[in-house]
Amino acid sequence: MAVGKWESRRDFQAREASVFVCRACWTRELTRRTRGVSIEEMAAELGGYLRGWYAYFGVCETPSVLKELDQWMRRRLRSFLWKQWKRGPVRFSELTRRGVKKDLAIRTVKTPHGPWYLAASPGVTFALPNAYFASLGIPQLFRHR
Repeated sequence: MAVGKWESRRDFQAREASVFVCRACWTRELTRRTRGVSIEEMAAELGGYLRGWYAYFGVCETPSVLKELDQWMRRRLRSFLWKQWKRGPVRFSELTRRGVKKDLAIRTVKTPHGPWYLAASPGVTFALPNAYFASLGIPQLFRHR
């Protein structure tokens, strides 16, 4: 849909994005790495919040912002699971159980980087794809139209 000079546009403002990311009582609090809950419990709480949030902001005409927020949230969830696996042998067994090849799993486990960096690594993203989070009931904010 072309937007002319005088037509209004349903834009996703930076204020709404910061409300999503910085609401300490919800998004960051629900996805804290040291929270001590299972991923299923976190997914149940987060899924309800995201469905309501998407119902309100999902009609915007700036899908790139929704895509960035979706990527940020899934990276945060991968970071949570990496932190929850704690030790090297557990991390290695979880990665190989989820289909990661042994050499990539070893390189991922032996890296000196922290959970946030590793949440974007090929090994962790292969082991925890978006379909895994969808199976837990976490909706995607960015949907191809």
